[in-house]
Amino acid sequence: MSKIIIEGGRKIQGELRVGGAKNSVLPIMAATVLNGKINIVHDIPKLSDVEVMSKILRAVGCDVKRENGTMIIDSSKLDNHRIPEELVREMRSSIVFLGAMLARCGETIVSYPGGCEIGPRPIDLHLKSLREMGADIEEKHGFLICTTKGLKGCDIQLDFPSVGATENIMLAAVYAEGTTTIRNAAREPEIRDLQQFINAMGGNISGAGSNTIRIDGVKELREVEHTIIPDRIVAGTYLTAAAMTRGEIVLKNVIPEHLQSTIYKLKESGCKILYTHDTIKLVAPNKLHAIESIKTLPYPGFPTDMQSQIMALMTISDGISIITENIFENRYKHAYELIRMGANIKIDGRVAIIKGVPKLTGATVTANDLRGGAALILAGLVAEGTTIIENAKHIERGYDHIEDNLKFAGAAIKKM
Repeated sequence: MSKIIIEGGRKIQGELRVGGAKNSVLPIMAATVLNGKINIVHDIPKLSDVEVMSKILRAVGCDVKRENGTMIIDSSKLDNHRIPEELVREMRSSIVFLGAMLARCGETIVSYPGGCEIGPRPIDLHLKSLREMGADIEEKHGFLICTTKGLKGCDIQLDFPSVGATENIMLAAVYAEGTTTIRNAAREPEIRDLQQFINAMGGNISGAGSNTIRIDGVKELREVEHTIIPDRIVAGTYLTAAAMTRGEIVLKNVIPEHLQSTIYKLKESGCKILYTHDTIKLVAPNKLHAIESIKTLPYPGFPTDMQSQIMALMTISDGISIITENIFENRYKHAYELIRMGANIKIDGRVAIIKGVPKLTGATVTANDLRGGAALILAGLVAEGTTIIENAKHIERGYDHIEDNLKFAGAAIKKM
């Protein structure tokens, strides 16, 4: 079981480059099965989730090679429509193979997905939408047995702007007969990146980034080369690290437009932030201010994936902050670990009330999920003494060598 050990009290400062976005890489890797040809994808981060996706691709017959940050995926020899159960259970994002495999093979068998335990994340929107397109889906013994004699375009109204459902519909609709329209679609930047990838291989998708996406079915796709967009959550985490440690940081390879809700809240806490088209500079204040209200919402609202990190920031801010978690109902497990480090946090359902304290103290804590683990790292950076974060494998799902990057920026941190 991996651990991260931090000696607190050092400023995070200097320059860091942000790599490719986890939430963009995973659906794009699933999309590589569509063309049955060569896919070259650049700026792939080294994450355990990426490794799981690679294993799934190999299990269905694809050839996957990695050369530093570039992955070459040849899906021409795909010969298996069953996704291994043990891999699906490791990672929720694997459910996007459902739409991609239905489009390519006309059939697939997938178990219900796993992932971080942050509350119910039903896939009923995925299944309902695919059924509307003509998929026959039988749920039996924990498996989804999916077949189709040919998907057909249709109008789909999502009850909630689900990222995963939007991606699955986009993937399934690439070869569907006619036009598929998704209304109340997710608007995340990663959806736009998936559109750009599919269109680069010859797909016909428009509207990603808005709440209405249109997919016109095509007959054939070609080889493709694509570079993944920068990870806005990793960027937000490093900005928060500098803010908490009273540091100063410049992030390179970022898209500030994707981080506006996070930037706004960091400014509210007293940080000075300047940016160009692909860099962000943060200068922390001597004293952090409480943020009166933070409510997680679908993009472009404040991201649920930054809620844990901003809570860590608020634990040492001057005043009382209130966070309302509107996306996942069980995403406060990190709060109880922060309390072990001296934080003053009260949880009432989906609401967290944080009263800033003068300091945190090092303790042995446990990472229960990916972003909660990142929050514990941030807390450890400012805590007095030594912080040991157990079960750090969760953090490896979404951060490419975070301990090395923070060490480069001045932290006393190591992984064991």
